[in-house]
Amino acid sequence: QVQLVESGGGLVQAGGSLRLSCVSSGRTFSNDGMGWFRQAPGKEREFVARISGMGGSTVYADSVKGRFTIWRDNAKNTVYLQMNSLKPEDTAVYYCGVARNYFGTNWDNDYEYWGQGTQVTVSS
Repeated sequence: QVQLVESGGGLVQAGGSLRLSCVSSGRTFSNDGMGWFRQAPGKEREFVARISGMGGSTVYADSVKGRFTIWRDNAKNTVYLQMNSLKPEDTAVYYCGVARNYFGTNWDNDYEYWGQGTQVTVSS
């Protein structure tokens, strides 16, 4: 049984930082591309960042490029998202997902499992 547990969300002022974590269990973690997505109220879930199984390939949405960093520790079955220079428009529930392939994609339909989400709120 695959389980993903996200943590690290919270309330932060604009310009601040947060680090999200997502722990995976029930699969061979290093085989899986992983992605972070987010969903703001009244909006569809959108791609944020993804990383390949061994971490050699990363892709970011233009809206977060240069501010967010994704990486993974396969020994801990954990993927991280470091978020710096946060803006109010980053406010959303952030989800991690297990991709159906090694590299992941930018589309949530290509992800097989999801965590429960963690709320990130950025105040102006």
